[in-house]
Amino acid sequence: MNAARTVDRVAGALSEAEESAHRRAANRAVGVSAAGLAATGGIELALAIFTGSVALLGDALHNLSDVSTSFVVFFGFRVSKRRPSARYGYGYERAEDIAGLGVALVIFASAIFAAYVSYQKFVSGAGTAHLTVAMVAAVIGMIGNLGVAQYKRVVARRIQSVTMQAEATHSWLDTLSSLGALVGLIGVSLGFRWADPVAGFAVTLFILHVAYEVTSEIVHHLMDGVDPDHVEAARRSITALPGIQSATVRGRWMGRSLVVEVEGTLDGGTALHAAQKRTAEVERAVFAAVPEARRVTWIPRCPDGTGLAE
Repeated sequence: MNAARTVDRVAGALSEAEESAHRRAANRAVGVSAAGLAATGGIELALAIFTGSVALLGDALHNLSDVSTSFVVFFGFRVSKRRPSARYGYGYERAEDIAGLGVALVIFASAIFAAYVSYQKFVSGAGTAHLTVAMVAAVIGMIGNLGVAQYKRVVARRIQSVTMQAEATHSWLDTLSSLGALVGLIGVSLGFRWADPVAGFAVTLFILHVAYEVTSEIVHHLMDGVDPDHVEAARRSITALPGIQSATVRGRWMGRSLVVEVEGTLDGGTALHAAQKRTAEVERAVFAAVPEARRVTWIPRCPDGTGLAE
């Protein structure tokens, strides 16, 4: 009797303890970042109202919007830890990617608001008071965002989370936003009243650029996009094994987990029990070639495309 068999194994994936530790690290990063940004944004907002700087106001509201995105990301991480159900047999790991889309929407909203307030001030020609205070606020914003961005980036790399990396990139953008506000205020101090709203427009362009990058990355994951180099590296590592004539490799991201499916053509006459014994060997080859891989599904085939003999 011939039958195609799929042998699935998760050896090499994160253990339950490691996964739990990663989620705790992610939640801690979200909490620390939210607290830091709330403090930084609150100071900037108060001083922006006091000085009348629209560039500083846009930067402050942008920082405060990050606090709301932190709750979105926290929700994504919480949902992703649920166990698979009858309806969602592959689990809820993609909730992290959906949360990432929420982050992108907030970034786009920040860009629209920054453009609006900058346009209003440019048209009205309103001035900016207490420039030294405003400059200090901009510097505080830069320092706060640099610290948050670096902290998120370290955590994102450790737990391999695209959503957390998106958050880190967003925080880094906020540093450029604060820098743009500072440059505008310096321009105002030199007698160029229009420098503040122009700096606001510059901040808007930075925001739009990063919003596009973040959205592209998240959509790439949701559409099952995988780096072709990863696929080719896995294929070469498998076909280099003795007894495997060829291999078709597919991959997909599930949150921060890269799942790899391998359909390998074995030498004719290979028995099913012998093919199953190759599972660990195939897994080791894939994990060595593609460190990002967390799960490997091995489907052995005969040269004619049928299953293997019992």
